[in-house]
Amino acid sequence: QVQLVESGGGLVRAGGSLRLSCAASGRTFSGNAMGWFRRAPGKEREFVAAITWSAGNTYYADSVKGRFTISRDSAKNPVYLQMNSPKPEDTAVYYCAAGPGLGPKPTMYNYWGQGTQVTVSS
Repeated sequence: QVQLVESGGGLVRAGGSLRLSCAASGRTFSGNAMGWFRRAPGKEREFVAAITWSAGNTYYADSVKGRFTISRDSAKNPVYLQMNSPKPEDTAVYYCAAGPGLGPKPTMYNYWGQGTQVTVSS
């Protein structure tokens, strides 16, 4: 079993910056990608960004493209989500996920973290 633990959430002002981290533990993860999703109050879970382990290929939702950056370190653990110029509409619980496929569908990921709250004030 792979455990994913997010950290770095909190309160940030619009236009500021925040970095989320996701650390994996447990058995060796042999999947292809790690992603970030979010769920705002009253809304469905939404894809944010994803990255492949090997080549570091990235994929972003249009709503965050140019503002958020997903990255991984050389050891592939942890994975980061750098949030620059966040907006109040980015307020949500952010979840880390890992799985075999790179893409926006939650079904592509089979391991999930518990989430970390990000609140962006105006």
